[in-house]
Amino acid sequence: MLVVERDPHVRELELFFLNEAGYSVDFAEDGEAALKLAHERKPAIVITEIMVPKLDGLALCRKIKADPVLGDTVVLVFSILAAHGRARDAGADAFLMKPLAERRLVDTVRELLARRAAIQPRSQPGQAQ
Repeated sequence: MLVVERDPHVRELELFFLNEAGYSVDFAEDGEAALKLAHERKPAIVITEIMVPKLDGLALCRKIKADPVLGDTVVLVFSILAAHGRARDAGADAFLMKPLAERRLVDTVRELLARRAAIQPRSQPGQAQ
């Protein structure tokens, strides 16, 4: 799993919540670093906020979804902005509004990964969550 978050306090909370739920988490602070890391790690899911530097979260989502290697990666957009429609238009699989709510985040991640597993019953070797 790859989380793209610029706020260190939110990153700490996301790490805690997702680790407690049993997920391994990699972080990136900007969209360009996230895209590079996504190519290296091929995560099952990318959680990105919209307002990240260098390549915003919506542009990151569009690049991931258009990439032949990463196109099946689940993207969850997480933002303080009311941008559900823009996230959907960018290809996001789901959108959550901040503030961060542990149960909502973890439940949404579980649902998205379960949906992905139903579509792709066999994960590829070396594929990180």
